[in-house]
Amino acid sequence: MTLRLHNFFRSSTSTRLRAALNVKGLDYEYVAYALRKGENRSAAYLAMNPAGLVPALELDDGSVLTQSLAIIEWLDETHPTPRLLPADAFGRARVRSLAYMIACEIHPLNNLRVLNRLGAQFRAGDEDLAEWFRHWVAVTFDAIEGTLADSPQTGRFSYGDTPTLADICLYAQVWNNRRFSIEPGSWPTIARIFGELDAIAAFREAAPPNQPDAE
Repeated sequence: MTLRLHNFFRSSTSTRLRAALNVKGLDYEYVAYALRKGENRSAAYLAMNPAGLVPALELDDGSVLTQSLAIIEWLDETHPTPRLLPADAFGRARVRSLAYMIACEIHPLNNLRVLNRLGAQFRAGDEDLAEWFRHWVAVTFDAIEGTLADSPQTGRFSYGDTPTLADICLYAQVWNNRRFSIEPGSWPTIARIFGELDAIAAFREAAPPNQPDAE
């Protein structure tokens, strides 16, 4: 199967999907879009993905999948080894809840479209935007840290001793946080798990600075 990944090096959602593809051992063609230059708003890309967002995964039959979490779940169903969602119902719910805390609570408030709108409509300056970003990260990272710390479900990683969808989202968000000088040290369990993940080649190779379009 030939896979073509439409993405941007610094996009946390793209980092998630790169990590998932790497963990699954799947090769893919890397197609880059400079979001600040509006390359994702081109007629050709919008014809393929009307939302104009990244990532999108194009399959060899021309089908296109969008939304990082949906794509990762598709990968887990079509390439089940190694699993990114646990086999048991409780485990899947636990992992999804941790992933959604990042994907549904932090990301919608802090993505590029929102930050651009805050600047354009409300004249928020760079420091205002940085404070906005840091605030919403801290609110949810405090909750994630409280969920993970001293929990019997937490092992080497967010759930047990193998990486899951929750770890993929966490890893990508910690990298995204660095744009605003947020290091994970304030959250010891998160910092420890990030260190474990960053030592794994599949994750490290998905990190923003290791992409061909990295600036």
